[in-house]
Amino acid sequence: MKKLIAAAVILSAGFVNIVSAQTAATTATPVTVSKVVSAEEDFNKLVERKGIKQGFLSVADIEGIVFKPQAIKIAEFYGSIDKQPGKLVSQPKFARISANGDLGFTAGPYIYQNGKTEDDKVYGDYLSVWRLDASDNKFKLLINLGIQHPEAEQETPTDFKEPDLTKQKAASKDPFNGKNVILNTDKVLNHSLELSTQAAYKEFLSPEARYYFPGFQPITGPDKALKFLANEGISISAETANAGRSTSADLAYSYGKARIKKGNIVNNYNYVRIWEIDASHKWNILLEIFSTVEN
Repeated sequence: MKKLIAAAVILSAGFVNIVSAQTAATTATPVTVSKVVSAEEDFNKLVERKGIKQGFLSVADIEGIVFKPQAIKIAEFYGSIDKQPGKLVSQPKFARISANGDLGFTAGPYIYQNGKTEDDKVYGDYLSVWRLDASDNKFKLLINLGIQHPEAEQETPTDFKEPDLTKQKAASKDPFNGKNVILNTDKVLNHSLELSTQAAYKEFLSPEARYYFPGFQPITGPDKALKFLANEGISISAETANAGRSTSADLAYSYGKARIKKGNIVNNYNYVRIWEIDASHKWNILLEIFSTVEN
């Protein structure tokens, strides 16, 4: 009798655990892209209230970088200046988040003004990569890069999309595996670019790809990006610096340096790429941004 009672208790406890797990799974807050959009919007409010320097320092990831002009930690750069003058207003218009919510990005137009007249305004687009800080469950700024271009004639359409849970994979047992996959993919693309710019981008651009190049409005779609590259006669050689991937293995980033040749003119650039995985588990570029290295 005692054995039967003990068995009943064990089975009962197991049933309770199963029910509890099912309840937790169904009541857990789902990952939505609004979380990373809110992080960007809160950052913009901090910049407006506290200024550019304190705004960046308030949200910086411990490994967060900006390009001034080379890659430098946010805390190191903004911690070394007294103040960055002017006003910065950014608006997220393009955003994605990983299936498990630990990595996301936003992109969109910005206006920087260091004066009081309309002539003092600088227009452009930015990219911010955000990483979830497990210690406080908040997004921290991992990468920020922007380009300048003339004022847009039309408002940028909003494109926020929820994560595709069918692309989510179990976390790798090797913590470095995810990073190495993206590093190698980025290096393969860079090698391909040296052979043929058109062929490389045809292979790696996502159907929803965005292409950001200084002096031009953001380009949407691989066909338009390829047409732009052909019209500009651009050739690219690039070197990978670093990369990272979400633990759900569906969203990633990479960055590095590039030399871009147009005719007889050669300039140095920083680049950041956002990668997404497709249904066949192939990594494609969702967004690429080049920023001129200014001395």
